Amino acid sequence: MRHTINLFLMLAAFWLLNSGHYSVLMLSLGLGSIVLILFIAHRMDVVDHESQPVHLSTKLPSYFFWLLKELILANISVVKHIWLGNSSISPTLTTVKASQKTDVGKVIYANSITLTPGTIAVDLVGDKIMVHALLEENIQALETGEMNRRVCQVEN
Repeated sequence: MRHTINLFLMLAAFWLLNSGHYSVLMLSLGLGSIVLILFIAHRMDVVDHESQPVHLSTKLPSYFFWLLKELILANISVVKHIWLGNSSISPTLTTVKASQKTDVGKVIYANSITLTPGTIAVDLVGDKIMVHALLEENIQALETGEMNRRVCQVEN
């Protein structure tokens, strides 16, 4: 039920922000649309803890601030190596282990790798993520496990 209420609130906020009209007719049409979507979602059995990860909402903000810091540092590193030229890069393709227990956690980890400049999560199979990195030091940073550990903390 908690996930259904969360979905209702998200859909209502989305409707209100996009519509910009607050007449009785528009609000009733919005409410009718939301009820129809909720009915369809329940019939499809897609409203669960993975489609509405409410449990992550308290831990995600601190992770996002840490990730923002990492993004800034990685951007600076990529720009530095672009200025230094081709001889300063060392493209690497390797596999790293994902310690997350849920699919949502693994996807957050893989997306965080891809968001970080200079690295791309190429494939995710089971608990292995194939990563392409512009620099070998980026792979070494992933292998230290800091990002992996932080995503596990968000997930728990």
